[in-house]
Amino acid sequence: MAKSSADDAELRRACAAAVAASGARGEEVTFSIRVAKGRGIFEKLGRLAKPRVLALTSKHSSKGEANKAFLRVLKYSSGAVLEPAKLYKLKHLTKVEVISSDPSGCTFVLGFDNLRSQTVAPPQWTMRNIDDRNRLLFCILNMCKEILSYLPKVVGIDIVELALWAKENAPTLDNQVSNQDGQETSVATQTERKVTVTVTVENDLVSQAKDEEEDMEALLDTYVMGIGEADAFSERLKQELVALEAANVYQLLESEPLIEEVLQGLDTASAAVDDMDEWLRIFNLKLRHMREDISSIESRNNGLEMQSVNNKGLVEELEKLLERLRIPQEFAASLTGGSFEESRMLKNVEACEWLTGAIRCLEVPNLDPSYVNMRAVREKRAELEKLKVTFVRRASEFLRNYFSSLVDFMISDKSYFSQRGQLKRPDHADLRYKCRTYARLLQHLKSLDKSCLGPLRKAYCHSLNLLLRREAREFANELRASTKAPKNPAVWLEGSNSGGQNGSGADTSTVSDAYSKMLTIFIPLLVDESSFFAHFMCFEVPALVPAGAPNVNKHRSGATDPDDDDLNLMDPDGNDIKPDNTSVELGTLNDALQELLDGIQEDFYAVVDWAYKIDPLRCISMHGITERYLSGQKADAAGFVRKLLDDLESRISVQFGRFIDEACHQIERNERNVRQTGILAYIPRFAVLASRMEQYIQGQSRDLIDKAYTKLVSTMFTTLEKIAQGDPKTADIVLIENYAAFQNSLYDLANVVPTLAKFYHQASESYEQACTRHISSLIYLQFERLFQFSRKVDELTYTIAAEEIPFQLGLSKTDLRRVLKSSLSGIDKSIGAMYRRLQKTLTSDELFPSLWDKCKKEFLDKYESFVQMVTRIYGNEPVMPVAEMRDVLATF
Repeated sequence: MAKSSADDAELRRACAAAVAASGARGEEVTFSIRVAKGRGIFEKLGRLAKPRVLALTSKHSSKGEANKAFLRVLKYSSGAVLEPAKLYKLKHLTKVEVISSDPSGCTFVLGFDNLRSQTVAPPQWTMRNIDDRNRLLFCILNMCKEILSYLPKVVGIDIVELALWAKENAPTLDNQVSNQDGQETSVATQTERKVTVTVTVENDLVSQAKDEEEDMEALLDTYVMGIGEADAFSERLKQELVALEAANVYQLLESEPLIEEVLQGLDTASAAVDDMDEWLRIFNLKLRHMREDISSIESRNNGLEMQSVNNKGLVEELEKLLERLRIPQEFAASLTGGSFEESRMLKNVEACEWLTGAIRCLEVPNLDPSYVNMRAVREKRAELEKLKVTFVRRASEFLRNYFSSLVDFMISDKSYFSQRGQLKRPDHADLRYKCRTYARLLQHLKSLDKSCLGPLRKAYCHSLNLLLRREAREFANELRASTKAPKNPAVWLEGSNSGGQNGSGADTSTVSDAYSKMLTIFIPLLVDESSFFAHFMCFEVPALVPAGAPNVNKHRSGATDPDDDDLNLMDPDGNDIKPDNTSVELGTLNDALQELLDGIQEDFYAVVDWAYKIDPLRCISMHGITERYLSGQKADAAGFVRKLLDDLESRISVQFGRFIDEACHQIERNERNVRQTGILAYIPRFAVLASRMEQYIQGQSRDLIDKAYTKLVSTMFTTLEKIAQGDPKTADIVLIENYAAFQNSLYDLANVVPTLAKFYHQASESYEQACTRHISSLIYLQFERLFQFSRKVDELTYTIAAEEIPFQLGLSKTDLRRVLKSSLSGIDKSIGAMYRRLQKTLTSDELFPSLWDKCKKEFLDKYESFVQMVTRIYGNEPVMPVAEMRDVLATF
C-alpha cells in the first residue's frame, strides 16, 4: 500500500513553515494530510477538484486561558509552495457528515455554526482512501474531546465501526508530534497519550448509543405491569391511541387557519420555486450562450494570437529577406564604376565576395523554394545578374588591357633582354608579382562567370607569348654569337685521307654546353610559367612543377621566399582551392599552354641546327641532355614543355640520322671507285668516329648510338663485300685485310660496347672465311694434281669398294706414282713458291705471319689426309711421311 501523506514529515514541516509565515505564533501542527476540495454543483458543471492540505493545529496558552484548536486549509502557490487559505476554529464545529452519494465513502463535509452565509454549500473534502478519512476524522474528534471537551455530531458513519477501526490502527498512528519549542517528545509518552485519548473517544461514542437505550427503557418503565396483564396493556394502548388520534384531530381542527396559512405559504413557495426554476432555466440558457460566446471568443482569441505570432514571424522573415535583397551602396559603386587600381583591389574583392554570396543566397537550397518566384526576389536576382554582367565586362576589359600594357612595357625596355656581349637570364618575378595582385579577382570572376576566363586566358597567352619569344630569340642569338666554336665543320668518313677533314682534333664541347645552357635557363622558366598560368588562370589541375626538377626562378635575385611562386589562391569563402585532376581541364590547359608558348621552339631548333652544322656528333650530347630533362617531367605536367622536349629530341635524332645517312652515303661512294686495294679509308675512320661517339654519350642515348653503329657497320660490310667482288683475284685479300683492320681498330671498344662486340664477332667470322678461301686457293694452285687425285679417290669411295679403286682408269698405282713424283719432287721449291706468292698478294706485312701459319697448318692437314687415303687404298705404296713434310714446312 502507498504511504499516506499523513506520515509525510516534509509535508508537516512545510505546513509548519506556512503557518509560521502567516504570523500565527505558538501554533503547533498536530496533523497534516493532502485532500481534494470540491463542491457538488461545480463538479457537476465539470470543474475539477482542487488540491489542498488540511492541517490541525493547537495553541497552548501560558496565562491560564483555555487551549485553542484550529483547522487550517492550505493551498499550493504558483511556485509549489504552501500558503494559508482558510482558518476554522474547531470550537464552532457542530457536525461531521459523510456524503452518502459517494459510494467510496471518502468524501465528507465539516459543518461550522459561525459561517457567515449558510446559503453557500460547505466545501466537500475527498480523501484518497477510507484509512486517511478515518485518521482525519478520528484526529478531529480526538482534539475536540481533549481540548474542547465536547464531540460534534457524526452523520453517515457508524460510530462503532469508527471506534473499532481506531482500536485496530492505534499502533500505526503517528508517534511523533512536534512541541511548541520544535523539540520532539518521547515515543512512549506520546503513545500512552494517544491510547488514552482513543479509549476516551471510544467510550464517548459508545455512551451516546447507551443513552438512547436508557431513554427507551425509561419510557417502558412508566408502563410497568405484570406478566399476565397483556390484554389489559393492549387495551390501554388502544385507548391511548384513540385519545392521541382525537387529540391530533382536535389539534388539526384548531390549526386549520395555520394550515391554510401554511398551504398559502406552500403555494407561494411553489410559485416562487417555479419562478426560480424558470429563472434557473433562463440563467442556464444564458450561461450556455455565454459559454458558447466565451468558447467563440477564446477560439477567435487563439486565432488572433496565432495570427499575431505568424505576423511577427513573417515580419522577421521579410526583414531577413529584405536584408538579403539590400545592395550596399559602396559595393554597388565598386561593381559598376569603381577603379581597378592596386590600392582599391581589396574593396573590389570584398564587393565580389558580397555579390557572389548575394547571388548564392537567392538560389535554392540557400533560399526557401517558396521565395524563389516572388516578384521582389526575381527583380533583385535580375538586378544582381545585371551587376554581375557589368562587373565581369569591366574587369575583363581592364585585365586584357593590363596584360597587354604590362608586356609592352617590358618589351620596350631592352634591359630585360640579352644584349651583345651579355647573356641575360629572363626574370619574371616583377611580372608575376603584379599579376598576382589580381589573382583573387580572377578567382571571383570564375565563380561569377566561368565563360569570361576564355578571352582572358587568350589575352594573357598572346601578350606573354610575345615576351617569351623575344627573350628566347635574343638569348639564342647572343648564345650562338658568344660561343667559340671551330669555323670549319668536321667531316667524317670521307674517302680522302686529308687530315684537316676528320674533325677529330677540334674541341666542340662549347656547342653542347651552349645547348645545355639554353635548356637550363628556359625549361624551368617555361615550367614555372606553365604552373603560374595554371594557378593564376584558375585551372583545376594538379601542380605542374615536378618533384626534383630544377627551378632556377626560385634562386633568382630578389626572391627570398622559396614558395614565392605559390599563388595560394583561395575561394570566396577563404578556403584553399584543391583542384581535381580532370582530363577535360588538363586538355584545356594544354591547349592554352600551346597558345602561350607556341613559336618559342623555333629558337631551340635554331640552336640544335647550329650545333649540328659545327659538329654533328654533338647531337649525341644534346640528345642525352634532352633525355635528362624529359625524365624530370611528369607525364601530366606542363604539356607544351614536355612536347617541346619531345620535339627537340626528335629533331636531334633526325639530324643525327641525317649525319649517319650522309656517312653511309660517303661509305657507299667508295664502291664506285675504279679500284680499291689495301685497307679502305672508312675502316680506321669509323674507329675514330666510334671513339668520339662513345665520349659524347650521356644519359639514355645508347639506343641512338647502337642504331647508328648498326646502320654504319652494316653499310661498311656491305660496301666491303661489293668492292671485293669487283676483282675476284684480290677479293679475299681485300676482305682479309679490311676485316683484320676493323678488328684491330675496334678491339678495345668491342670489349665495352655490346653492339660493336656483335659486329666484331661478325668481322672475325668473315675474316676466317676469307682466310680459308685464300689459303685453299694457294694450296690448290701449287699442288693441284696431288689434291685433285685425292679428291677423285674420295668421291669413288661413296660408289665402289676401296679395293676396286686401284683398278679404275687414272687411279692406278702407276698413276699414283706419277702424281707423287710430279708433285713432291722438289717440294722445297714448291713450298717456297707458295710462300712468296702469299707474301706478294698481301699489302700488310703484319698479317703475313699469321696467314702463313694458317697456310702451313691447312696444307699439313690436307697432306695428312692424303697419306691416310694412300695407306687405306693403295697399301704399302711408298709416300713421303707426314713428319718429314712437317719438317720441310718448319724450314719456312
